[in-house]
Amino acid sequence: MRHFLSIHDLSASQVDAIFALTADVKREPQRFATALGGKSLAMIFEKSSTRTRVSFEVGMTQLGGHALFLSARDIQLGRGEPISDTARVLSRYVDIVMARTFAHQTVLDLARFGSVPVINGLTDELHPCQGMADYFTLREIFGDLRGRKMAYVGDGNNVAHSLMFGAAKVGMDVAVATPPGFEPKAAYVELARQDAAKAGVTVTVTHDAREAVSGASAVYTDVWASMGQEEEAEARRQAFAGWTVDAALMAAARPEAVFLHCLPCHRGEEVASEVVDGPQSRIFDEAENRLHVQKAIMLWLLLRGSDG
Repeated sequence: MRHFLSIHDLSASQVDAIFALTADVKREPQRFATALGGKSLAMIFEKSSTRTRVSFEVGMTQLGGHALFLSARDIQLGRGEPISDTARVLSRYVDIVMARTFAHQTVLDLARFGSVPVINGLTDELHPCQGMADYFTLREIFGDLRGRKMAYVGDGNNVAHSLMFGAAKVGMDVAVATPPGFEPKAAYVELARQDAAKAGVTVTVTHDAREAVSGASAVYTDVWASMGQEEEAEARRQAFAGWTVDAALMAAARPEAVFLHCLPCHRGEEVASEVVDGPQSRIFDEAENRLHVQKAIMLWLLLRGSDG
């Protein structure tokens, strides 16, 4: 049994295999129209979502399967049932589980106690589906990513963690710039640096946005206050004053650099309208690729051998 919980868990060859499958799925969707016929996906949502729900539900339908939406109000998990029991019961009904949760331990427990593959649709710690879509998008734009640099500017959150893990798998350097006190978690930085050392790339964490962006092929940001941090929103706006990705900051990147954002975005806060709506922006290509990448992940988990 294998799961998709963190990009850190994957080898570079497995990432390549998923990307190759993604390209096939995107280019020839009809070829896979019945690939998961008769299969069911349980989608557990503790956090609301636009892109995650729609992309997984549509993706499973396009593969010939069935997707079942389960909010915290719809299942006994929201009323105190142990996650271990939920995992065991769902495994008797469905073929694969995707969970979008607050605590990362929730997806780990679903994988530990269940007997079907589990996909991490997002936790407070990691957002691996987004990271895979981001790097697949960059491969479409640039081809071979080795020797290029990813720059992330903003809160050192779940997206930043997954971008750090993904960079080593595709051969990119990565630089994360945050205000003091908002750095990515040290444990994830250390794991990412171990992966990077093996891949011959670098992971930089800095408090200087211009240093991070300098020479980058991709400049990435995310909202300053993630879901569940609404009470901190005003304090975070003050702490992040001056950290907006604008045209002046983009000018420090390579001339062909693109702008990425996992969405939703707040124009005038983490990113200026001139950037997010400008010619360097690839945010909607990136959002579309969530669909194709996640279809490939489901196929890879349900149909592929352990080495591919």
